[in-house]
Amino acid sequence: MKALILAAGYATRLYPLTKDFPKPLLKVGDKPIIDYIVEKLEGIPGLDEIFIITNSKFISIFRKWAKSRSFKKKVTLVDDLTKSNETKLGAIGDMDFAINKTKIKDDLLVVGGDNLFEDDFHDFLRFVSLRKAKPVIGIYDLKNRKKASNYGVVKLGSSGRILNFNEKPKKPDSTLVAMCVYYFPKIKLKLIKRYYSDKTTKRDATGFYIDWLRRHDEVYGFIFSGRWFDIGHYKFYNEANRVFSNKKGER
Repeated sequence: MKALILAAGYATRLYPLTKDFPKPLLKVGDKPIIDYIVEKLEGIPGLDEIFIITNSKFISIFRKWAKSRSFKKKVTLVDDLTKSNETKLGAIGDMDFAINKTKIKDDLLVVGGDNLFEDDFHDFLRFVSLRKAKPVIGIYDLKNRKKASNYGVVKLGSSGRILNFNEKPKKPDSTLVAMCVYYFPKIKLKLIKRYYSDKTTKRDATGFYIDWLRRHDEVYGFIFSGRWFDIGHYKFYNEANRVFSNKKGER
């Protein structure tokens, strides 16, 4: 298995904090957001390489960060060759770029570089193993429909199969939302290329791809139980900092 961390966005909603600095390297508590993600990925047996896709604007900062770390797994940086928010490839484009550039032919676990969550991947991957080579996405229950309207909203069947997916609906039919955690079995990776090659599809939010994918195949959702922070705005960044700073003090 391989892992891919999406870290090529330009985080304009966090300007000026992220104008010249990548969001995944912002500190939460006592270390960068991406450190928490890498540490969780390093704990997965059978995962032999972690790819991190970033952009030409921030690649040098990521290289400096990588040189300062002693990783337990092989970590490879990938430059998507964009230099601005206007030229970005979007999440789907970055997945397609990374898969082609690095010639990934294994099962792939994709994680957003601004995703902070308490759970590890153990139960998620156990759920994956029971789904016989079907895509699985991470789900979180916000328990609030108004808050859910800011995310991709998921409706699950009794088996965990995704029955419906709406990207930022005005009237959500569920409080379950998609985290940026995706498992794609190797035999399904070609579908990313198929989707991205269609110029009529929406490229940025991965939710649009998941909605397309669940119409072409069985896609399942696994509900994470620990706290989750999507660092998209100052409010959530500050909240995560408060929580993780308190956790540091408890140790």
